[in-house]
Amino acid sequence: MNIAGSYQSMFRIPELKRRLLFTGMILLVYRLGGHFPTPGINRAALADLFAQQSGSLMSLYDMFSGGNLSQATIFALGIMPYISASIIFQLLQAVVPYFEKLAKEGEAGRKKITQYTRFATVGLAMVQSFGMAAGLESASSNIVISPGIGFKLMTMITLTAGTIFVMWLGEQITERGIGNGISLIIFIGIVARYPTDMLNTGQLLVSGDMHIVKAVFIGLFMLGVIGGIIAITQGQRKIPVQYAKKIVGRRVFGGASTFIPLKVNTAGVIPIIFAQSIIMFPATLGGMFPENQFFITLSMLFRPPHPVYVLVYSAMIILFAYFYTAVIMNPVDLADNMKKQSGFIPGVRPGKKTAEYIDRVLTRVTLPGAVFLAVIAVLPDMMIALLNVPFRFGGTGLLIVVGVALDTLQQIESHLVMRHYDGFMTKGRLRARR
Repeated sequence: MNIAGSYQSMFRIPELKRRLLFTGMILLVYRLGGHFPTPGINRAALADLFAQQSGSLMSLYDMFSGGNLSQATIFALGIMPYISASIIFQLLQAVVPYFEKLAKEGEAGRKKITQYTRFATVGLAMVQSFGMAAGLESASSNIVISPGIGFKLMTMITLTAGTIFVMWLGEQITERGIGNGISLIIFIGIVARYPTDMLNTGQLLVSGDMHIVKAVFIGLFMLGVIGGIIAITQGQRKIPVQYAKKIVGRRVFGGASTFIPLKVNTAGVIPIIFAQSIIMFPATLGGMFPENQFFITLSMLFRPPHPVYVLVYSAMIILFAYFYTAVIMNPVDLADNMKKQSGFIPGVRPGKKTAEYIDRVLTRVTLPGAVFLAVIAVLPDMMIALLNVPFRFGGTGLLIVVGVALDTLQQIESHLVMRHYDGFMTKGRLRARR
């Protein structure tokens, strides 16, 4: 069956069709909600402020909110507080014994961590919305129509409620739709900008400001980058594992062969998010203190395409890739679990030697993934500076779009295969990222 037939098969399965339609409706609600403005804000003045704050932390938040922050809608904070809370609790599982114990308790423990994450999301949303209201009041006298405590409280209530509603929409997609709801909400916010970028490029071609040969070269280069991201996202190193046979009564258990999949890019987009949050801080300080020469110079050093920015940004991404991989992948726990289940890696002793072997392989596998992340992160700024591309291509947004698309296609593939339909791949199957 060809690809067109596979897409038709998606709507022949009632359950899959219902899930796809439900997901589409929820995403439509999210996009419609992004057109309701926050009370008391001059949106035109805020747009001018964001134009001046390009490359700062505000632009990073605006990307994750799907442009709602720069437009001052009720979804201005987007899903960012929930993402921050999730990352915090994921890190706490590696350093706090209580949360580590909860993570190992199975479904009950995960539900409790999810509950804590929701409470933390509300707290972070309230703090961030208050900080946003106070920052808008101090940034310019034209942005806030009626500054004061009333505006701050109204902004806190509006934006916090918007964040909770977006979080609920994402959970509904995960439970009753297809794909990861939180990821799809970020995905649709990023993809919504693509038509505008395409129209701007088309206008440059029509006006003659961009040559057709240059446009074709950029298009082919973009396809190559997307192919590289897919390869790195799905790339993995398989460590073979053999389980010894056990005889219990008259039954034989074990004796199977399997493998441990170590992904080339285990950390995903988290290293870029961490590095962006730090590397954009000097630019944010430069915008906050425009008359201080030290902060202005610091801001210029850490703006693209300055060599200091490129080197420091790339080094931070590689370091964070190793750090986050070490947090979520514990070779000692893997070795202990294998030993308890009578599993072993051929040619490697169980226990400490197995942990050392896994750690060594993981360190080597992570390096190309970390370097690739650094290249993708600096790619948008390099394309704008060297090729004068009228849009940003690459970075966190492209990684999220490709990763979420692969995850969603893999889930649709699973539904098709379960119902005995051919999937999207005629030879082989789409591999899950998790």
